[in-house]
Amino acid sequence: MLLAVSIFLVTLIFIIWQPRGLQIGSTAVVGAALAVILGVVSPQDVLTVTSIVWDATLAFIGIIILSMVLDEIGFFEWAALKMARLSGGNGHLMFIYMMILGALVSAFFSNDGAALILTPIILAKMKYLKLSPIAMFAFLMAGGFIGDSASNPLVISNLTNIVTAGFFQIGFWEYTRTMFLPNLLSIIASLVVLWLFFRKDIPSHIDVENLATPESAIKNRTMFRLSWWFLGFLMVGYFIGDAYHLPISVFALGGALLFLAIATYFKATKPIMTIKAAPWQVVWFSIGLYVVVYGLKNGGLTTYLADVIVQLQGMGNVYAVIGTGFLSAILSSVMNNMPTVMIMDIAIAEAGNSALAYANIIGCNLGPKMTPIGSLATLLWLHVLAQKGVKIGWGEYMKVGLVITPPVLLVALLGLI
Repeated sequence: MLLAVSIFLVTLIFIIWQPRGLQIGSTAVVGAALAVILGVVSPQDVLTVTSIVWDATLAFIGIIILSMVLDEIGFFEWAALKMARLSGGNGHLMFIYMMILGALVSAFFSNDGAALILTPIILAKMKYLKLSPIAMFAFLMAGGFIGDSASNPLVISNLTNIVTAGFFQIGFWEYTRTMFLPNLLSIIASLVVLWLFFRKDIPSHIDVENLATPESAIKNRTMFRLSWWFLGFLMVGYFIGDAYHLPISVFALGGALLFLAIATYFKATKPIMTIKAAPWQVVWFSIGLYVVVYGLKNGGLTTYLADVIVQLQGMGNVYAVIGTGFLSAILSSVMNNMPTVMIMDIAIAEAGNSALAYANIIGCNLGPKMTPIGSLATLLWLHVLAQKGVKIGWGEYMKVGLVITPPVLLVALLGLI
């Protein structure tokens, strides 16, 4: 157990630190190789992990490629400008509308897509509108938070969702139906808590007249019109795939490649550049880190967590749901939600109550917002902001995250009871 924990901690430190530009996937693979060499996991364990995460990883790549093509045709910038102009210059309405946009992007294009694509667009608009640093911080923190807190509604909304749905064989419709209320409550609670927290920092009026028109953001009108139909058909495809028990990556990645081909035909994108720019490191990151995490399972951590879950179950359903959710949240905030979701999935399976998988997802999606290291989306969000010259310190971040996350998490979990 001590050796497994040591390998995990060293791997996680290098993933977060990324010295000299070391890629997260490379670090995870080295950690996995070390775990195999030292006997913490076996070659068979590697095959087991790969069988668990391959569909989720390929689906995630597909979602990001689709998002990148939509970004190239101006889809997300059009949406951001539309929301800004709908506010009529009312700063508080703009604050709410931008969070609603973040929730929609997160739901259909994943929380990582929101961090990678929507964040720089919103930041550019905030700078153009000449918001004060305090107001800009409020908008950016709210956008970053809603990206994760609203990433519960669909299997495709978060990599943690895809992994857990695959692990417990939860269908697309079954998942959507169960998570509708918790996600709605999470969004409402996020809007209320974030507005209350930042209300004094939000300007009452913002001059939006000088903003470009939403139509001016569209770079290819044919593809823009087609994209709405394509996204609708793709969503139908997810439900058809569910009925026939097809891997979700068939539609997520297959649909993305088809959309890329259509965009190439209409000269709306450069396919080679788009494919190269896709986050392929996430493939190695997912497999490598989960192999390292499997070492913790072999060391007995999941058995211990399963015992805790069994005790919570003995106290009643309310304690089991809320307790499991907060346990996942705390673990995610200190050791990242990617390893946490797998550890907790295995523990829940050992405890024999797969219904708690939903509480685990909510905890792993919301809990990470308490710290900057809690999720890949937050790390990407901070990286994007740093590239644009905006640096948010850990202390500055946690003053917000530690206050606003627990109440939103509690409200979301109540939706499962």
